Amino acid sequence: MALAEINDSNFKEETSTGLVLVDCWAEWCGPCRMVAPVLDELSNELTDVKIKKLNVDLNQATAQALGIQSIPTLLLYKDGVQVDKAIGALPKPQIKKFIEKYK
Repeated sequence: MALAEINDSNFKEETSTGLVLVDCWAEWCGPCRMVAPVLDELSNELTDVKIKKLNVDLNQATAQALGIQSIPTLLLYKDGVQVDKAIGALPKPQIKKFIEKYK
């Protein structure tokens, strides 16, 4: 499953059902670029989890509303409610564990 970009206008809809991991990132962010291939791998492995990308530079209203101060920030939503948050470039096993505790 390819990682889908989400934005200010569809954020609420895209996170409203199921388990959704949102990667808050920016083009210029080195650690964000390190996490991207890991999330791509996980999107293929964890078919019951939707993984979305929110570019904070292009979607500042949502980033501000969410209180994003550092990137990468991973937000985990379950049926539209934020259930967890992780900041920084985490290794794959840690991201997988972060997601799986809410399955």
